[in-house]
Amino acid sequence: MNQISEFEKYILKKSNKVKISSKEISKGDIFLALKGKNFHGNQFINSSLRRGAKYCLTDNKNFAKNSKIIYVNNVINYLNNLALKKRDLYKGKVLGITGSAGKTTLKETLAFFLKRNEIISFSKKSYNNKLGVLISLLNINLNSTYSIFEIGTNNFGEIKNLTKIVKPTEIFITNIQSTHLQSFRSKKNIAKEKADIFNSKYNNQKRRLYLNINSDFENMLIQKAKKENNLNLVLINELNTKYFIKKIIDKNKFHRVYFSINKKRLVLDIKNPIRFRLINLLFCFAFFDQNSLKTNIITKWQKYLKPVDGRGLIHNILINKKKIKVIDESYNSNPDTMTQSIDYFANIKKKDSQKILILGNMNELGKNTYKLHFKLLTELDKSDFKFVILCGEFFRRSIIKLNNPKNEFIYIENRNEIMKFLNKKIHNNDIILIKCSNSTEVNKFAKNLLKKEI
Repeated sequence: MNQISEFEKYILKKSNKVKISSKEISKGDIFLALKGKNFHGNQFINSSLRRGAKYCLTDNKNFAKNSKIIYVNNVINYLNNLALKKRDLYKGKVLGITGSAGKTTLKETLAFFLKRNEIISFSKKSYNNKLGVLISLLNINLNSTYSIFEIGTNNFGEIKNLTKIVKPTEIFITNIQSTHLQSFRSKKNIAKEKADIFNSKYNNQKRRLYLNINSDFENMLIQKAKKENNLNLVLINELNTKYFIKKIIDKNKFHRVYFSINKKRLVLDIKNPIRFRLINLLFCFAFFDQNSLKTNIITKWQKYLKPVDGRGLIHNILINKKKIKVIDESYNSNPDTMTQSIDYFANIKKKDSQKILILGNMNELGKNTYKLHFKLLTELDKSDFKFVILCGEFFRRSIIKLNNPKNEFIYIENRNEIMKFLNKKIHNNDIILIKCSNSTEVNKFAKNLLKKEI
């Protein structure tokens, strides 16, 4: 009992110590020996201890006795109770981000600006399921002013359960899009699920909701939010709101973007005015303004802000001794984000370069999967690309139905064949954009391709 008590004191006092990969362990860390699909994390306890782990937590008694190994009946339940204790100890503002897409990008953007002047904590990678949220909460610095969490879902009830743990005071809903339709069946159901993050039954700490106005489903969220007590609603992205984009002027080598921030005009010169990134800046401006933080931090530092890995980050790589650029959008997709990426790519003006689009399946779309893939291809064909490489069964069945397409659509079965095609067709200075859902052949192809970065 004393061993567990010391362990709990350590985890509640320290920050950024909890790890689930033994390869990431360094001196003083805590390794979670979790049960995986193929093996139990107990196999890596000894290697974690050699790397300097202070404690290893397990629910499998198959280990050599050691004062540094903590045994509990159920790791997840134990972490859940411990995370609730740490949340009660935390006195800073808790930011909770949900939405169909863009959670990680907004989290990283907010963190990028806030850490200039503040002590902050924020979840690593895309830690937005229950385990990820628990680890993120246990890793927060109790002395930080702000702590930022992603709250995700792919089925009913998950937002409610995660919200009960995180209890965010400042809430962001990025958008309502066609994700996980296999489970939710409609955008209306997705909106209902997201609304649980500000429902008083699950979150009595909520104080402010930042909402991007993009469709009728956001209007549904507005109506729900107005029924909540102690919730200040902050709307962005419409002309009659406090925070919106007034105009964008093309200046040849860059774009001048005029923001209206609480009746003040702010001007930024931006190389690529990608819509969702501008919306993220609006979210940041709104948050800074609402919390009486200096917005000039955003105007000063935005030019140094880089896209998140897998979400628009540009890589320079070599293929067959040819230098090319790869725009990596390979971290997940739905019809809305796929369309956004294609439009962005179509509007890139690059002389003496071929534009090659590589698309993989969009997963978890439910009964309308094939219809949505075919619709995407018909819309895509209004733009002009050198090659459109398609991979995956959903695209294979959709491409057959196209009638005299303008673009050269090429169906390729797997990642190895895609690489063979590029080796033959690629030229110096070509540009490739890759977009797909996770765990698809194209997603795996992107990971392999980016190993060639120079």
